[in-house]
Amino acid sequence: MNVLLVYPEFPDTFWSFKHALKFIRKPASSPPLGLLTVAAMLPADWRLRLVDVNVREVTDADLAWADCAFVSAMAVQQASAEQIIARCRAAGVRTVAGGPLFTAQPERFGEVDHLVLNEAELTLPAFLADLAHDRAQRVYRTAEFADLGASPVPRWDLVDLRAYASMAMQYSRGCPFDCEFCDVTVLFGHRPRVKRAAQIIAELNGLYDLGWRGSVFFVDDNLIGNRKSLKNELLPALVEWRKGRRGLAFHTQVSINLADDERLMRMMAEAGFDQVFVGIETPDETCLTECSKKQNLDRDLVADAKRMQRAGLEVQGGFIIGFDSDSPGTVERLLAYVQQSGIVTAMVGLLQALPGTRLYDRMKRTGRLLEQGSGDNVDGTTNIVPTVGLDVRAAYRDALRRLYAPKAYYRRVRTLLREYRPPRLKPRLDFSYLSQQAAALARSVVRLGIVGRERLEYWKLLAWTLFRRPRAFSLAVTLAIYGYHFRTICELHIE
Repeated sequence: MNVLLVYPEFPDTFWSFKHALKFIRKPASSPPLGLLTVAAMLPADWRLRLVDVNVREVTDADLAWADCAFVSAMAVQQASAEQIIARCRAAGVRTVAGGPLFTAQPERFGEVDHLVLNEAELTLPAFLADLAHDRAQRVYRTAEFADLGASPVPRWDLVDLRAYASMAMQYSRGCPFDCEFCDVTVLFGHRPRVKRAAQIIAELNGLYDLGWRGSVFFVDDNLIGNRKSLKNELLPALVEWRKGRRGLAFHTQVSINLADDERLMRMMAEAGFDQVFVGIETPDETCLTECSKKQNLDRDLVADAKRMQRAGLEVQGGFIIGFDSDSPGTVERLLAYVQQSGIVTAMVGLLQALPGTRLYDRMKRTGRLLEQGSGDNVDGTTNIVPTVGLDVRAAYRDALRRLYAPKAYYRRVRTLLREYRPPRLKPRLDFSYLSQQAAALARSVVRLGIVGRERLEYWKLLAWTLFRRPRAFSLAVTLAIYGYHFRTICELHIE
């Protein structure tokens, strides 16, 4: 069988980094990890072709070649996914769909031939067995959670590694917390399940043997959800694996309580982690109580961020506007927190109710659910009727405008660099990487330092960094480029 594995396009969003990727001439941020894992589960005699629409379009020749198309997507990719499914149907290509988009609302996709939902380790084998006997059903789903020890090494060989700025892998699924707006526990449960350290090392070896020396994103929704296995198994294995190897810095997502564990932070930095995304949401404790973000309560959130930064972990933060407990002072408190903490990459979005979450059920029950959410909480939309005496859309636009204004943004970069103590990793010395970095610097000089409206702040940052934090010069340039992307996105949404 000829199988086309198709990953739909991401719209121009905060996390797409499309405008920043232009500086390093990369079309996409990271490859479709889910599809590459599914590919490793398919019969060995099937012929596979992967098309990441973020890298290239699906051609008529692709469709003519294919007997079947596997499509996996997140909610934010819905528009592209629908177009791909329609093209497959018009071409007479059987479609098989899975992933968070289809698992959350399978009833919306009547044109898909087969829906293989939830975790593929459990539902895909049943589909493949039925397909082999010409009795494939339309829907395969389960309420159980998979043993990640059975998850295979992704098929890295199916992608052109040169097209991506970062690679991706997954150690765990599930989160011990229960935030009202989050669908992670709906999809993966409260008990974090993990792979064996040997599985992760096998995945890293696969990437390293193919020549990858760049960054790797651990896509876990909360890497520290199972601290015992992380401390006793994965991190020691990563430290050992890194000996004698260059490159491969790691980044991931964690909960704020990482800041309470000095030993764990040191271990993560030693293992190669230099960046963590934390769901902070708001510095307002009333709002945190409202959304059951209990792990963020009764804390000095500024001090927490700075402890992680001093441990060598750059903190990226997620923030939300639109809680019932928000007030006219919400934006001021949020902006003050972000500036004081030096969280340069601050994703501020409007609250959306995702299907399956307790928030969705509450909004539907109280008649406050407007429509399906976009899945992109930074596109300036919400599917919730607000009750607060606050124009949430106006507050959102005001927050973005002020947060990513050049003066505020570059001041935040300097605040971070004063605290940040990056791990001393063996630097990459290969020609392709060094030439890419030199080209990015040259493009930033032209786009930001000469024609950009932030040019004064750009040159002030570079001069300050050279004299005060010369080891962080490359990071300063990277953050300046990120700022250009974030401002471009903000301007699109503000309009």
